[in-house]
Amino acid sequence: MKPDTTTAMRGLIAEVRNTMPFSLPAAELCAGPCRGCPKKLLEYLDQELEEWETRLDGGEKPTLGDVSKFARTCHRIYKSLAANQLVEPL
Repeated sequence: MKPDTTTAMRGLIAEVRNTMPFSLPAAELCAGPCRGCPKKLLEYLDQELEEWETRLDGGEKPTLGDVSKFARTCHRIYKSLAANQLVEPL
């Protein structure tokens, strides 16, 4: 049985929090040539995660489109971080 959209979004949030290098110091994020600013991308993603957590805690139920759009955003940011050699490529 497939999870409902709230469960799927919470699972996506947990996976992103465990996968993305939010704890890296700025000196490591900004070392070397950049393809997209990893620091700003992680700040943006953290803000989006917090917003969705707040919305879910408030009882809002995301649509399948919301989950899909957020997953695509996370995937694009991950690819950018991989291009900057901050995470392993997929």
